[in-house]
Amino acid sequence: MLANKRTKSYVCIDLKSFYASVECVDRGLDPFTENLVVADPDRGPGTICLAITPAMKALGVKNRCRIFQIPNGIEYTMATPRMARYMEVSAQINALYLRYISAEDIHVYSIDECFIDATPYLKLYRIGAKAFAEMLRSKVAEETGITATAGIGPNLFLAKVALDIEAKKAADGIGILDEESYKREIWFHQPITDIWQVGPGIAHRLAKHGIRDMAGVCAANPAWLKKEFGKNGEYLLDHAWGQEPCTIKQIKEYRPAAHSISNGQVLMRDYSFSEARTVLREMANASCLDLCSKELSCGSVSVHVGYAQPHLTESGRWGMGSGGSTKLSERTDSPHRIVKVALELFDEHTLSSEPIRRLTVALGALQPAKYDQPNLFGSKDSDKEADLAKASVAVRNRFGKNALLRGTSLKQGATMRERNNQIGGHRA
Repeated sequence: MLANKRTKSYVCIDLKSFYASVECVDRGLDPFTENLVVADPDRGPGTICLAITPAMKALGVKNRCRIFQIPNGIEYTMATPRMARYMEVSAQINALYLRYISAEDIHVYSIDECFIDATPYLKLYRIGAKAFAEMLRSKVAEETGITATAGIGPNLFLAKVALDIEAKKAADGIGILDEESYKREIWFHQPITDIWQVGPGIAHRLAKHGIRDMAGVCAANPAWLKKEFGKNGEYLLDHAWGQEPCTIKQIKEYRPAAHSISNGQVLMRDYSFSEARTVLREMANASCLDLCSKELSCGSVSVHVGYAQPHLTESGRWGMGSGGSTKLSERTDSPHRIVKVALELFDEHTLSSEPIRRLTVALGALQPAKYDQPNLFGSKDSDKEADLAKASVAVRNRFGKNALLRGTSLKQGATMRERNNQIGGHRA
């Protein structure tokens, strides 16, 4: 697929079984022959495997399974997650890409996956898109021992689908799609959830109308799709035809009209109402420090609680969670006010009799604090609170997050000290 004036060439590269591959390489093992799972043994048999080696997948073990779901007859090594190490290797590989590609033509999609606009480089290096992808894959394998797969297409969507579906069938690990081959190979592919950005919720709603593949989406009434899915219906129809107008340049230029700060965690055991309230206070305080470090203020606060088991709601339906949100009377970055509102929402909407497993706090309607209207009735106490928050952020940045903690974090059931030593909820 050579570049020309009208056709672009995108490459989507994925680092195969990344976490498990890093663990194998560091141990001098081959992930294609070694049975290894990345999971925290301290979290019990119900913990999710963050990654498994291709050797495990060849035995029928599903990726992201739980430890107890691995068949008893399979012997394997369990590696404790090391998120800092995985980030280090990911950064090393991204630095490798930057030797050959400008940063403006790379979009890092996740720790183990990226999109590359290869169009200008095919002429520069005098090679085709497949040879370009193979060059990058070879360099990654040579310098890190990590195996990569790749998808190639004239737009971001087709490159991603080529990676997710076609590359798995290709002997060399490189999948290629254009709009015509997409219709032949992907239109009738099932399950439809294998297609990028088609989740179980969308698939379920489509299935209720007898649509189970992308060919069915193409045959559907566009007006119905837009009515059923809103703006997402237009994107779904574009993707059904193999089209995607968005470019990497547009992704980099995009600035959301509104954004929020969200802090959530899954608790490692059933928490009582009072224990969960302690953790929620910690999370709200942490969000406030994040707000302070970014020099923002918020206009709304929301809290969500997830229970360990289904409960009967006031409407007579079964649910797994509850929560609420409130718009603040005036914008603020005050930890005292924000934490107070978060705890009030928790007290109002949480069932005190139900064991709790998940908590989320979100601060919304953010804007730079310097644009807030001055409060003529503000007190010196609010200025002192702002100075204290800034000092706390400075101390934590210099000496680590656990260098300065509130007394709440020393109470029974508190999680902040442990979480401050984690990355993405896992051991660093």
